[in-house]
Amino acid sequence: MDENETDILLMRRIAEDDEAAARELILKWQKPLINFFWRSVNDVHAAEDLAQQTFVKLCRSAAKYEPKAAFSSYLFHIAHNVLVSDFRARSRRGAEPTDPAELPAVAAPDTDLAENELKKNFARAVEALPENQRTAILLLCQQELSYAEIADAMSAPVQNVKNWIHRARQTLRESLAEFLEK
Repeated sequence: MDENETDILLMRRIAEDDEAAARELILKWQKPLINFFWRSVNDVHAAEDLAQQTFVKLCRSAAKYEPKAAFSSYLFHIAHNVLVSDFRARSRRGAEPTDPAELPAVAAPDTDLAENELKKNFARAVEALPENQRTAILLLCQQELSYAEIADAMSAPVQNVKNWIHRARQTLRESLAEFLEK
């Protein structure tokens, strides 16, 4: 039995109120979802909250789940909708101020400074992408979904997904060109 079939069976068990199946599915997909959200919101606590919201929606929709595409497409479709809702809510209420004293201070060795700077610049560049481009490129690179699976997850035509990924790659290259020339 492949991974997709296992996930489909777990969803069927969740539809029958099987808590063990829900725990198993959450354990399997928790890290990929948190990583997906973290790349978009750049805050581990917010990413965990968004992943939890996604799992709640996933479990509530288990009875209506029809395996028409890969389970990962269905899961990341829900995650995409949760992320869009969160961005809309954040834009309405504004950004929450962060106390710099609360941020963890990690001293990196001198040899890692360039790599850390590249990672920070990359994270900023990804965060600056339009939401559809950011989601598409993260689903491709981080979750390794196919264009068709990304299209399913984002409820968009495959050609749009290809355009978003192309534009995201161009923008990231341009954003990081100055740093990479050093």
